[in-house]
Amino acid sequence: MRPGAIRAAAACAALAALVTGCRNDTVPAWGYPELRTTLRSLSDSLDEGCDETTPASCVNHLDRLGALAERAFTQVLDHKLLDAGYVAARNELDAARARRATTAEQAVSRHDPHHPPFRRAVRAERLAYEHLLAELERLRTAPPPGDGTDPV
Repeated sequence: MRPGAIRAAAACAALAALVTGCRNDTVPAWGYPELRTTLRSLSDSLDEGCDETTPASCVNHLDRLGALAERAFTQVLDHKLLDAGYVAARNELDAARARRATTAEQAVSRHDPHHPPFRRAVRAERLAYEHLLAELERLRTAPPPGDGTDPV
């Protein structure tokens, strides 16, 4: 091979390495493994459920779900994944929690652990967690803008 051809091939190889090496490699792995783990825990806890025939027994279970939802929220903020759908699901959950707290007080004051509004509030909160989980999963699986391959 001629020396000029070798230099040309080396220059092309260096140029190709330079072009492919200038991508934004600091983007977190697509799929966000930490968030995936948290969502799996949240999903498993939701699947375990609680005995809805006695809503008072569900309160601790729902509070544990709240801790997992808070961890997921922190991870969403860390990865800058916050959007309107997540905010709406989070607002729905906050409203359901407030409704459960209010109806729990009513159930205690009436000495009725099976108070129908309390039972409905517990179901509504579980449903709100399911909506939040669906939104979080949508955020986790959506490709990042430009697929994380935009030139720097």
